[in-house]
Amino acid sequence: MVAIGPEVGVDSDVLIEWYRETARDLPWRRPGVTAWQILMSEIMLQQTPVVRVEPIWREWVARWPVPSAMAAAPQGDVLRAWGKLGYPRRALRLHECAGVLAEQHGDEVPTDVEVLLGLPGIGAYTARAVACFAYGQRVPVVDTNVRRVVARAVHGRAEAGNPAARDLGETEALLPSRVDRAAVFSAALMELGATVCTARNPDCERCPLPSCAWVTAGRPASDVVRRTQKFEGTDRQARGRLLDVLRDASGPVERIRLDLAWTRDIGQRDRALDSLLVDGLIEQTADGLFALAGEGG
Repeated sequence: MVAIGPEVGVDSDVLIEWYRETARDLPWRRPGVTAWQILMSEIMLQQTPVVRVEPIWREWVARWPVPSAMAAAPQGDVLRAWGKLGYPRRALRLHECAGVLAEQHGDEVPTDVEVLLGLPGIGAYTARAVACFAYGQRVPVVDTNVRRVVARAVHGRAEAGNPAARDLGETEALLPSRVDRAAVFSAALMELGATVCTARNPDCERCPLPSCAWVTAGRPASDVVRRTQKFEGTDRQARGRLLDVLRDASGPVERIRLDLAWTRDIGQRDRALDSLLVDGLIEQTADGLFALAGEGG
């Protein structure tokens, strides 16, 4: 564990009280939500805003309430249901994960972080998020929002910088010793970063923390150069256009349908098509047609 001196830190009592009074009413936080449903939400929320995730998550909970239900569905159905959430490979990996859960874990999501890490598509953040938010375990849950709050409140930096191995240890050192409070604290820390201590316009007037090293230091500016991530004209957009054609089709389509979906750059279109094939999101039939994963037979 990384030691953090007594002069800095995050007041857990204040933060937990603030969270209980002001936290957003998100459906995956409500009583009765299963670990599988929380896992689905965590996969969907990666690099995707809550407002886009919530309606699709509700549809998935109704359609695939347990892992075996998703595992029994064709890959193409899962990709279509993923819609416009972005990074559709996440959907494919979740479908694969559902199969493993159904076959090897009795249709249940494991409680152990190390076991979770062995599942398809489950990384360090997701494994700990499920252990914490679904099972109430005292484990550090570190996403971009948490790293930002710790950087500012504890270290006095405007930005967290690149992820590092120390992040888990530093966050764990802030957790309350009581297991039940640690889980709530983790959710509160994340909520603070998502709604108040935001990247571009932190609302320090609304911050519940009684002290913050960054504010004390005069809110020094960041020396990190932000790069705006464009979408228009990128390979990601080209991939999305090609996938849209296959999502809307009732079966395999001819290459010309894909060619017409992206005409601005032939080389980019070919690159996008090849990457979709390599990622396993689409497949080519024996007679040269193209289809979503699992629908080329």
